[in-house]
Amino acid sequence: MSDMDGAPGGPMISRPERSGNIGLLIGLALLLVGAAAAFAVMDREVAQPFILALLGILAVVGVFCLFAGAIGFLRLSARPGEANPLAAAFVDTMEDGALITDMDGRLVYANKAYADLTGADSAADITVVERVFSSDPDAADAIFRLSQAMRDGRKAQEEIRMPFPLGRVEGTARWYRVSVRPLQPEHERGGRQRAIWQLADITRDRAEQENSFQELQRAINFLDHAPAGFFSSDAHGRLVYLNATLADWLGYDLAQFDAGDLDLSEIVRGDGTELIRSVKGQAGEVKSETFDLDFVTRNGRGLPVRLLHRVPFGENGQPGDSRTLVLNRSRGEEASEALRAAEVRFARFFNNTPISIASLNNDGRVLRTNAPFLKLFGAVDSVEESPKLEAYVAESGREELAKALSAAANGIGEVSPIDIPLVEGNDPRSATFYVSAVQDGEGDGETTIVYALETTQQRALEAQFAQSQKMQAIGQLAGGVAHDFNNVLTAIIGFSDLLLASHRPTDPSFQDIMNIKQNANRAAGLVRQLLAFSRRQTLRPQRLELNDVLADLSILLDRLLGEKVELKVVHGRDLWPVMADLNQLEQVIVNLAVNAGDAMAEGGRLTIRTRNVEEAESTQFENTRGMPPGEYTLVEVNDTGHGMPPEIMEKIFDPFFSTKEVGKGTGLGLSTVYGIVKQTGGFIFCTSEVDAGTTFRLFLPRHIPDVVDEPKPEPKESEPEKVADLTGSASILLVEDEEAVRAFAARALTSRGYTVHEAGTGNEALEVMEETDGEIDLVVSDVVMPEMDGPTLLVELRKTQPDLKIIFVSGYAEDAFEENLPEGEQFFFLPKPFTLKQLATTVKDVLNG
Repeated sequence: MSDMDGAPGGPMISRPERSGNIGLLIGLALLLVGAAAAFAVMDREVAQPFILALLGILAVVGVFCLFAGAIGFLRLSARPGEANPLAAAFVDTMEDGALITDMDGRLVYANKAYADLTGADSAADITVVERVFSSDPDAADAIFRLSQAMRDGRKAQEEIRMPFPLGRVEGTARWYRVSVRPLQPEHERGGRQRAIWQLADITRDRAEQENSFQELQRAINFLDHAPAGFFSSDAHGRLVYLNATLADWLGYDLAQFDAGDLDLSEIVRGDGTELIRSVKGQAGEVKSETFDLDFVTRNGRGLPVRLLHRVPFGENGQPGDSRTLVLNRSRGEEASEALRAAEVRFARFFNNTPISIASLNNDGRVLRTNAPFLKLFGAVDSVEESPKLEAYVAESGREELAKALSAAANGIGEVSPIDIPLVEGNDPRSATFYVSAVQDGEGDGETTIVYALETTQQRALEAQFAQSQKMQAIGQLAGGVAHDFNNVLTAIIGFSDLLLASHRPTDPSFQDIMNIKQNANRAAGLVRQLLAFSRRQTLRPQRLELNDVLADLSILLDRLLGEKVELKVVHGRDLWPVMADLNQLEQVIVNLAVNAGDAMAEGGRLTIRTRNVEEAESTQFENTRGMPPGEYTLVEVNDTGHGMPPEIMEKIFDPFFSTKEVGKGTGLGLSTVYGIVKQTGGFIFCTSEVDAGTTFRLFLPRHIPDVVDEPKPEPKESEPEKVADLTGSASILLVEDEEAVRAFAARALTSRGYTVHEAGTGNEALEVMEETDGEIDLVVSDVVMPEMDGPTLLVELRKTQPDLKIIFVSGYAEDAFEENLPEGEQFFFLPKPFTLKQLATTVKDVLNG
C-alpha cells in the first residue's frame, strides 16, 4: 500500500490478493521445529551429522534461489499496478474516481481522484462505494441497484443527489454519477472476476442543464405571449405548433392542443390553404412568402391576417416544417391607417372571390395568382418556376388561348371571352377565360390579367338538358306514331279474328289470314317498345325482391348467352325492395344481357351485381349527373366485351340506333330499357372503355311502404271453359273516332248478341244517350278523340248516370290519362291493340262484375 505522500496522481491504494499456500508454509515451519526438537533430545554425537546435513541442504536451497532470482528464473509476486505500468498510469490520472473491488465488495484498488471525491485523507480512510453513500438514506435505493448489477455481472449507472459533499457534514448539495461494470483482467482469464466503479461529480453539468431548461422556458414564454401569432405546419398542412397568442385569437385552448390536431384548412378561410401550399423550392433551399388572407376562428368569425411564411426544403424538394409569423390585421392601430386598411380589404376580396385570377407577363407566364386559381388549376409539372398559362389547358384550346393572350399583350383592350377545356383527366373540365390587357404597368412585367370561371357543371347541365329535350321530342314522336299504329293494328288484328271465325283450318285462306294476324302481333310488339321508350306503356308495378327476380332469370340468361360467356350473379345482402313491373323489369335485364353477349362474340364474362346504395354514396358514382341523392337499389350489369367509344355512347339510348348489321336488330332495345327504367322512376347510366368492357347501372328507388304490405291472394288458375260463353244481350255504347276500329268492335259485339250503338265523337255519344233515354248498360270509349276526349265524356255521363259502367280503350298507359279523371273515379281499361276475344271477355267480365 502506498501512502498519501506519493506523487500526485499516483496510486492511492493497492491491496493485491496474495498468492501461494499458507498451509504449506505452516507445515514447513512445524517440520523445522520438530527436527530441532528431535535433535535436542538426541545424543550430540549422533545428532551432529543430521544437523550438518540439514544445514547443508538449506544452504544449497538458499544459494539456488539467489542465482535463480538473479537470472530471472524465479520472480517474486508483483503488485497489480506494476504488472502494466501504462494502464496503471492511465487510471491514476483519470479525473473520475476509479475503484476496483472483488465480487464480494472487498477493495482491491482505488485511484487518487476517488480519494479526493470521497474525502479520504489517507489510504486507511478509503472505503467502498456502499459505505461512502451510506450516510444518506435517499441514496440507498440507487446504491442497491448498482450493487445488484455488480453481482449479476452487468453494467449500470445512477445519478445521486447528496445534501453535502461526500465525506463532509456541511456544504452545498452535490450531484454524483456512479457507474459499475464487470472487469476481467487480461492476464487473469479464468480467475476471479472483479468490478470497476466510477465516481464523478456532475453538479456543474446539472446546473448548466437547469439553466438551459430555464432559458428555454423563458423563450417559450416570450414566444407564447408575443404580440404576434406564430405557428408551424408540416408538409401535409397539419399544425405541429402554435403559440398562445394565435390560439387566443382563434379561440382554442392551448392546453388541449396536440401536434397534428388541427389542419390549415380548419383555420384558413376559403381557398387560402392553396396559397400556403403553393410555395415550392429546390433541395436545400429556404423560401419565404407573404400572404394576406382570412383566418376563421373557432366560432366561425373571420380574422384578417398577414402571414410571413418561411419553408425549408429537404431532399428531393420535400417541404419541411414551416416557420410562420401571423400579424393580426384587424387591430385598431392598423385600421387607423387608410392605406393599410385598403390593402387588407383588397387582399381579402382577391383571395375570397369565386373567380380565378392570374397576372401574366409578355410571354404568357403566370406571375401572381389568387387562391381560387390554384384550386381550379392545381399544380402543373414544370421545371420552370413560372409556367405558361397554356400548360393549364387542354391541347385543343391552346391555340385559341394564345391568340387572346397575344391580343392583350399588344394592348387590345376588348378580347372576347373564350370557353376552352382544361387539362384532360378522368373527369373532363372546362372554363371560360376573360382576358384583359394591363394598360398601366408598374414595371413588374405584368401585361395581361386573366379571369377564369369554371363551366364544367354548366356544360354538363346543358348537355343533360339537350339530351333530355331530344329524348322528350323523340318520345313524343314515338308515342304519337305508336298511337296511330295501334289503331291500325287493332283493326287488322280484329278483322283477322272475324275472318278466322268464318274460315275453317282446312280452308286454303286460313293460313294466309293467320300469317296476317301473326305479323300484326309482331308489329304490335314493336309498337309496345316505342311506347316503352316514350314512357306511355301500361305498367303493373308490384313490390319486387331483385335477388329473387335474378335467381329466376339466371337459367334463361345462361341459355341466351351460350357456352362462351360465363355468367356470374352476385346477390347483395339485405337488399331493399323496389316497385316495378315484373315483366318489364325482366325485359330490361334480358335486353342488357343479350347486348352484352353480342359484345363478347369470342367469349368473356358477364357479371350482374345487386346492392343497396345509401344516400351519401349515391353522389359518388361516375357519370351519374342529374340523379338526385337518395336511397336506391342498384343493379350493375358488367361485361368484358369490346366496349364503346364516346361517339357511340352518346347515341345508345336513341330509338332505331344500332351498331349491329342490317336485319340483326331494330335499334329499340336500349331505348326500350331507357323508357321502362324512367317510367319506373329509376335511372340508368352507362360507362364503357374500348377493349375493356361496358357497365350499365340501374338505380331503382327504394320502396318504403306507408303500411305493411298485406300478401295478395294468389290468382286462381284460369278456367277458360267457364268464360267460353261470351254472348250477352246488354246495350252497349261504342265511342271510337277511328272508323275501322269502330266497325270491327261493333261487328264483334253484335255477333255476340249485344245491342251496339256507335258514336264517332264524344258529342255524338251524348246525343245517343239522349236518344236512348239512358238505356245504356255499358260504354266502351276511346281515350284520345277530337272535340271531346274520353275522360271529359265520362264526367258528362256521370252527371245523369253516376253508376254507369265504362271501359276505356287506349294505346297509351292507363296512368297517362288517369290523372285527368276526378279523384276516386271507377273505370275499366283495355289496352290497344286487342283481339276479338279480349274485347268480348272484357265486356262480359265488366257486365257480370
